[in-house]
Amino acid sequence: MAVTRIMPIHATKGYKISSSLSDRIDYGLNPLKTDEGRFVSSFACEPETAVAQFALSKKQYAQFTGRTQKNNVIAYQLRQSFAPGEITPEEANKIGYELAERLLKGNYAFVVATHVDKSHIHNHIYFNSTSLDCKRKYRNKIRSIKHIARLSDLICIEHQLSVVTEPQKRNTAYNHWEGYKKYSSLRDLLRADIDEVLENKPKDFDDFISQMIEKGYTIKSGKHISFSHSRQKKNIRLRSLGTGYSEEEIKSIIRTNGKTKSQKEKKNGKQKTNLLIDVQQKIAEGKGKGYENWAKIFNLKQMAKTVLYLQENGFSDYDELAKKTDDMTSRINELMTEIRSSEKRIKELKVLREHIINYHNTRKIFAQYKASGYSKKFLAEHESEIILHRAAKKKFDELGIKKLPDIKSINKEYAELSDKKDKAYTEYRSLKDEHRELLIHKSNTEVILGISSAESTKEKDKKLTQDTIS
Repeated sequence: MAVTRIMPIHATKGYKISSSLSDRIDYGLNPLKTDEGRFVSSFACEPETAVAQFALSKKQYAQFTGRTQKNNVIAYQLRQSFAPGEITPEEANKIGYELAERLLKGNYAFVVATHVDKSHIHNHIYFNSTSLDCKRKYRNKIRSIKHIARLSDLICIEHQLSVVTEPQKRNTAYNHWEGYKKYSSLRDLLRADIDEVLENKPKDFDDFISQMIEKGYTIKSGKHISFSHSRQKKNIRLRSLGTGYSEEEIKSIIRTNGKTKSQKEKKNGKQKTNLLIDVQQKIAEGKGKGYENWAKIFNLKQMAKTVLYLQENGFSDYDELAKKTDDMTSRINELMTEIRSSEKRIKELKVLREHIINYHNTRKIFAQYKASGYSKKFLAEHESEIILHRAAKKKFDELGIKKLPDIKSINKEYAELSDKKDKAYTEYRSLKDEHRELLIHKSNTEVILGISSAESTKEKDKKLTQDTIS
């Protein structure tokens, strides 16, 4: 994953602030790129009226502070990209929202638009240069891009996504920066696979090669060792992957049971169990005798891990394991339903709250506009306020609201739902890895015992009992 430079948006000479903003933000909100707006989220503004809200804040800033700037930055844009195939649009949008949320700390309104029209999913994040209280402006310091890149990488690591280890310089063109190049993303995926194999502490370089073959790579030896994969058009040499990935460095890591720099950043934990390999199927696909021998040893190791897991967790029969797995699956589904329900209501409350605030803030201006006989001159001078007022009234009509609810009651419900969602998400995250382990061990147990869906529970118990006794 990569983040480009932070890009200031200036008011175009001879155009209104709202027109300059529209040029950029309308591109980001393009329905053809965001699946008809499905993958758009926002904070402290509505995507449809963000331009008007950003523009209005500039007027209020000038009124509060009395400051004017010749080279006025009206907003900022960030671009964030993900390696092809490693993330869903929903997850990408949530990560973009989290990046903006942690960067801006709730002080600036922002919009996150996730584009799905390219092979790589990417975010366009727009945030207001003026704070929500309209009394200060975002300071784009020299080192801001490094801070943003580190924050973005941290969030991606937390979500177990790849990061760019050797980003290009700030002046790289949009269509050439590393996060958008499939060529570079394939190197990221190869680095990630090498890191994962090294975490398993292969006994020697041959063992390392065997595990890379299992991951679908074909190795070409010669003066410089290279790897190819079905997703690649060209071979990738180890020496082209950067520091820590040359043949000599990998051999040194294996000899010393050490770790690469990227691995040190990962949390320490138990080695994960993998699903058993269907050896016959792989051989039918053209794998050789050497692969068959390696796969059988691999399967024996995974079986041993599964048996140990069953013993350590007190599963005396298959039904207990299946029930535990089903119960956890149900709980995870319940949590996701709860999280989505809370998120939906939170979004509704945010929209309603913004419209109520905008309605109150622009009511006097709209009354003056009405009294002027809907003067075109008055409209030109107060376009942002009038747009926000009309949008608020339209929303109230859609919701059938005749009496506006109290902001305090909305804030209270919002806080309660946010707390409920956070607790549910914390439990979900804690169950996720355990659930994965259960599913893998359940699947491995079924293979070990030769259990199929047609077999009865009694037969499963009989086989498990016989296997345990033997």
